[in-house]
Amino acid sequence: MGTTRMFRIFIVLGSAFMILLIIIYWDDVGASHFYLHTPVSPGPRIPHPPPRPKVPTTSRTPSFLNDIDAFVNQFLEPGTGEPTDVVPADSSNQSEKEERYVPRREWKIHLTPIAAELRERQEQRRRLLQEVCANDSVAFPGKNRSFDDIPNKELDHLIVDDRHGVIYCYVPKVACSNWKRIMIVLSESLQQEGVPQRDPLAIPRDLVHNSSMHFTFNKFWKRYGKFARHLMKVKLKKYTKFLFVRDPLVRLISAFRNKFEMRNEDFYRRFAQVMLRRYANQPTPPASVDEAFTSGIRPNFSHFVQYLLDPRTEKDMPFNEHWRQVYRLCHPCQIQYDFVGHLETAEEDAVHLLRLLRVDNVVEFPSSQRNLTASSWEWDWFSTVPVEARRELYKLYEPDFRLFGYERPDSILSE
Repeated sequence: MGTTRMFRIFIVLGSAFMILLIIIYWDDVGASHFYLHTPVSPGPRIPHPPPRPKVPTTSRTPSFLNDIDAFVNQFLEPGTGEPTDVVPADSSNQSEKEERYVPRREWKIHLTPIAAELRERQEQRRRLLQEVCANDSVAFPGKNRSFDDIPNKELDHLIVDDRHGVIYCYVPKVACSNWKRIMIVLSESLQQEGVPQRDPLAIPRDLVHNSSMHFTFNKFWKRYGKFARHLMKVKLKKYTKFLFVRDPLVRLISAFRNKFEMRNEDFYRRFAQVMLRRYANQPTPPASVDEAFTSGIRPNFSHFVQYLLDPRTEKDMPFNEHWRQVYRLCHPCQIQYDFVGHLETAEEDAVHLLRLLRVDNVVEFPSSQRNLTASSWEWDWFSTVPVEARRELYKLYEPDFRLFGYERPDSILSE
């Protein structure tokens, strides 16, 4: 009789331990987070309040120990079967404070609906993406491939925040610095003395673009191996996915201004010297960017356009991310984005998105004080570019125009 009872006890404890291991494993790999953010629905619905999130701890080890204590106490102590209470915030015991549960996020629930015009704007942008991707008359490289066919290195622009269930595809020259700051704040990947950085503008610029600060899909292979692609699909299905875009030709002007009208040694050596040799009759261009600025021997915007249209450019290496097409960076025909922001409506879109994510009480999108490139400057920049080159350039970026609803720039493409 005693042996049978002990056997049953061992079965119960063994089963409980196996369940606990499964829960901890899936929580770690992210395939079944208890704190998943409810994804934005494709329709204009107001997001429902999320389920009560699983309460984590401030560090990995205490969280694991507390999970075991709470789980085992359900079997060993009388009560309702709920996990044991958390340590109160005003506890005077320092060790207990270090192990107390803290929420992963602080949801903000709004009582007023999102403006109808904002919901309709997003519905139109998402619908346009679906229509263009389904339209056989609009063809561009990689359009019809599956997500599994996308090489891993082409997924490095998808930044993942598992704490709030968010995936952001960053597009350089489209306010990506500030959106990367937002992702750092949400993921709490930057902390000082154990306290997460909450002010986006306080994050140094060198850290904003430091790859170690962001967990991207391209890094999944190092962490998850053969399960990486499956986990990517799980997150793409459950998480809220967003990107921001802008007029493709204006983005090119902005990239040229930032990388070649300012003293950037790296871009001068990698790209400007090539342009000077090929298109400016400079077989031996200045050795450094300082010498180039001093002598006045620098590539102009027409040289930049020639470089983009030159077949040798892509043969040598893929387009740099600052002028690579958005459809090649973010794969909108393979990934169903929940939110498409435009730089032209950046402030409204940022407020709308943070509210949909229910984190607008945690972080605010920083207002940009920089001198942004205006679309009204297009003609001034393209006036020195031959009209045939302008038309070829439009064809190169036409998929982005069509996918994201930007009008064909007839004034630039006409004689």
